[in-house]
Amino acid sequence: MEENKLSDQEEARRAKLLRYAELGVDPFGSRYEWKDRLFDIRAAFAEKSAEELEANPVHVNVAGRLMAIRRMGKASFAKLVDTDGHIQLWIGLNVVGEKAYEVFKLADLGDIVGIEGTLMKTRTGELTIKVEAYTHLVKCLKPLPEKFHGLVDTEDRYRKRYLDLLVNEDSRKIALTRPKIVRGIRDYCNRQGFVEVETSILSPILGGAAARPFITHHNALDRDFYLRIATELNLKKCMVGGIDRVYEIGRIFRNEGIDAKHNPEFTTIELYQAYGDLRDMATWVEGLLHELAAKVIGKETFSWRGNDIDLSKPFRSASQAELIKEKTGIDFTEDISFEKAVELAKEHHIPLEKSWNSTGYVMQAFFDEFVESDLIQPTFVHTYPIEVSPLTKRTADPRFVDRFELFIGGTEFCNAYSELNNPFDQKERFEAQLAARERGDEEAADIDFSFIDALEYGMPPAGGIGVGIDRLVMLLTEQESIREVLLFPTLKDK
Repeated sequence: MEENKLSDQEEARRAKLLRYAELGVDPFGSRYEWKDRLFDIRAAFAEKSAEELEANPVHVNVAGRLMAIRRMGKASFAKLVDTDGHIQLWIGLNVVGEKAYEVFKLADLGDIVGIEGTLMKTRTGELTIKVEAYTHLVKCLKPLPEKFHGLVDTEDRYRKRYLDLLVNEDSRKIALTRPKIVRGIRDYCNRQGFVEVETSILSPILGGAAARPFITHHNALDRDFYLRIATELNLKKCMVGGIDRVYEIGRIFRNEGIDAKHNPEFTTIELYQAYGDLRDMATWVEGLLHELAAKVIGKETFSWRGNDIDLSKPFRSASQAELIKEKTGIDFTEDISFEKAVELAKEHHIPLEKSWNSTGYVMQAFFDEFVESDLIQPTFVHTYPIEVSPLTKRTADPRFVDRFELFIGGTEFCNAYSELNNPFDQKERFEAQLAARERGDEEAADIDFSFIDALEYGMPPAGGIGVGIDRLVMLLTEQESIREVLLFPTLKDK
């Protein structure tokens, strides 16, 4: 592939490398000792008056990128940016000296520099560093995109996320907010006595969820492995092993489509509480969302996907059958045969799958078609058909299981169970999944005999939940697309 022809600006920047060498400056620098963050400087001194800063001089030592330069002969202004802050610089020939000012005159937007100096206020009241020592660190060889007309194409922003972070403040804010949210989740779990563990990403068994996997091959063992589609089964084995409250925050991989709400690799937290059930999981996740909104983000109402979402109020709870009846008048708690369910599906123009062989599949399809998109404010949807929930305890009505999903803005945010711990029942569910696969269901799971063996040693009654962290970040940062909250999302070929 031919190397791209350099632009005039790129040629000009490269031409300066010789001049740096003549001045004895390494254009690509080395270690620099700095101590101050720009955010902290502004937080501590932005409200100080010019007289206060003059009476009590504040010396600072910072590093970052030059994102604006205004040269005016023997004195110039510049804007310095670091990870989470910015500040104005005043650079005077008579202060930094002739050599340092010559080095500064070679500067371009994007150059990385080290600065020592004293805080002051300009006549307009702008907090500024009066530069006393200017150190060139790294030359930026390519021009940065213009602030308003440069990196605006969405695909370009995702493909060149490094530039997106440099020039788009909103993108950088999202990137810095996400780890704060994850840290908030960990703090919330740890305070409640849950233990964080790490389990294997490679699995010899496809299990823990209904999804198409990525398959890889281990050469030494000469066998295929799956990238995990859930952390569920290993975390339940931890409960069998005596860890009563356990969770894992980790990457999940599903070989499925890419859209505004889906990426083939994503992050979840799965959490299990021994001696609990579905009610404990509802309390846990509602408390988590209230806390993240109030303490991490600092507000409880969010504009998301065209709706105002209020996380401050108690969440609604309703059964799946109840919500379907509200929309269609059909009551799936009645004794509806599979043949009758198929007729109802055809009447309501719901496509049928070859692998379906009982009413529960049709009931789930009615929910997906008529209910899900209208669940705007936080709603717990509970009591699901057993056919779509192979790892969940039954309710008093054996057609249904003790499960809920939380929906916000027409989007599923979490899935929770009163966990199935009966090894005989679990084996029957696995066998039913295997039969579904034989009928053409590509997402049906394998039989995990090691998990059944673990259950035979006794797993305490438990509640379990899985929460999609990417979607949670989307809501809390008010982003429409999952790609905005992933640093490097999966993209189609350019």
